[in-house]
Amino acid sequence: MPSADRRLQPRRKPRQVRAELTRERILTSAAHVFAEYGYAAGTTNRIAEHARISIGSLYQYFPNKDAVLAELMVRHIDRGTWAQADRVDLSAGTLEAMVGALVRDAIDNHRDDPQLLRIMIEEASFSQELLDTIDRHGRDRVEQIRDLLARHADVHVRDLATAAELIVFTVEANTHKLMAAPQTVPVESFENELVDMLTRYLRGSG
Repeated sequence: MPSADRRLQPRRKPRQVRAELTRERILTSAAHVFAEYGYAAGTTNRIAEHARISIGSLYQYFPNKDAVLAELMVRHIDRGTWAQADRVDLSAGTLEAMVGALVRDAIDNHRDDPQLLRIMIEEASFSQELLDTIDRHGRDRVEQIRDLLARHADVHVRDLATAAELIVFTVEANTHKLMAAPQTVPVESFENELVDMLTRYLRGSG
């Protein structure tokens, strides 16, 4: 795990609704600017102009664009829950259906903006908040998947905890790579092959 970059600490945490709305406007504008211009040309001046605030107002909230991108990463990760696993008892269906639901949920959480996702992967520096979010998200997802695996009759692995770690890493790492460059492999083919691979592994077959 990389170390935290102290330059990325936000300067102001909103305590009033108006301030929170301004902060949200900055982040929404930054996502638009980074996606349209790329990270190098996505300057704080362009972000402030798009948000219709002064550059000084932007700097009241974030010290630089790296801090803005780190906060966008925090929001992206926090939104990326595998919702179907929370709503439905996936262990009640076939193993293929359970794995397929998890893979599709991960894909759906990364469909919005391939350009911004690519920038996040390639350019983001790590604030302490981002590191904490990654750690919390990882632990939550692993525990969620471990619980599903433990309840499914067709799962035959040596170590449930390790299997859950492998599933989370394999799904998220490959989904990030694909959705950041979706033209490389058809999404349907990616989904089918990943589901087949993980299902065979979980069954304990070659």
